Amino acid sequence: MTLNQSRLFRTLKTLDIFVDRALNIDYPAKGLSGFQYNRDLLKAAVANSYLETVGNRADSIHLAIKKGKISDIVWAFHDTVQTVGSRFGLKEKNVVLAFDYTDEDFYGEINSLWIHGYTGEHAVKGKFKFLSCSIINSDIPEKIPLISIPVMQGHCMAQMVAWCLIIIKPLVNSVILSIYDRGFYSKDLMLTLTHASVPYLIFIKKDSKIKKELDSLKESEKKKIAYCFKLNKDMTVIKGETTLALLKQIFDKKAQKSFDWAFATNQDEINLDTIIPSYKRRWRIETGFRVQDEARISSKSKEMKIRYFFFAYEQVLQLLWTALYKEDAPFKQFLLEIYELANARYHEP
Repeated sequence: MTLNQSRLFRTLKTLDIFVDRALNIDYPAKGLSGFQYNRDLLKAAVANSYLETVGNRADSIHLAIKKGKISDIVWAFHDTVQTVGSRFGLKEKNVVLAFDYTDEDFYGEINSLWIHGYTGEHAVKGKFKFLSCSIINSDIPEKIPLISIPVMQGHCMAQMVAWCLIIIKPLVNSVILSIYDRGFYSKDLMLTLTHASVPYLIFIKKDSKIKKELDSLKESEKKKIAYCFKLNKDMTVIKGETTLALLKQIFDKKAQKSFDWAFATNQDEINLDTIIPSYKRRWRIETGFRVQDEARISSKSKEMKIRYFFFAYEQVLQLLWTALYKEDAPFKQFLLEIYELANARYHEP
């Protein structure tokens, strides 16, 4: 079934505005703008190919991205979320958020703090890294991306998460829970989230202390432990507390196996019977990245701004589909039809 063309045209205009704002192109543009660029960008996304392969605007697009600022892309993404969110009442929603890091492969010589080290497997020399946050409410079948930002080597994770939350909070009614995998478990983050009054659920590493506590439990037993800790930061000792939730050999129907689980949380009410399903919602963000991969624009660029713009562009496409078209068509059909519309409206000068 073909998508409504009038509606799709309005969506394409939203994509034009995102590109113009991300590249700091004034309206009306004196030269090339999102109107022209979207044809090549969408064609590359549909084909999972390089801009250089699908059109003749690659150099122009790359130059426009290089001239801009990373902050322009961040705020263009924010404005697009705000615009699209108004169509499904985002401002009135109480949301569950999931944070995650995702990587982009880098193959050249590492000469930038934007490129994180890697093992060298499959000729990959490093990784560009992005911190992303998405809505994963149980009443939403796919994750909705709210923000993604590039991060440098040595960045302060707690500070970056806090900054993202500052940007996100005005977009929604409230944050009822934020969920993190074990890579986010840190005293600094727990203190930061508690200070910001943001409930968290963090899957934690099973160190010797946690393993000892789990070993003391019987199969299927669940236990809460008050955990007080200290953080040495900026020559100051900061005291904090959290609750550790430990669950011993809980049977997973899907895997047909039993697992030990350990979490840290600052929730006022902790239901040990629902804590695992609550955390598993986070896995939707992994599904969301697989959807985004269907719109992957290939690039070997060493420029962070170029790689970040492509990543944000792919997430905007996913946002538009999830919020507006998911019930009407698969993601790939949406991509193909919006590209065909962009191509049909375009006339080569």
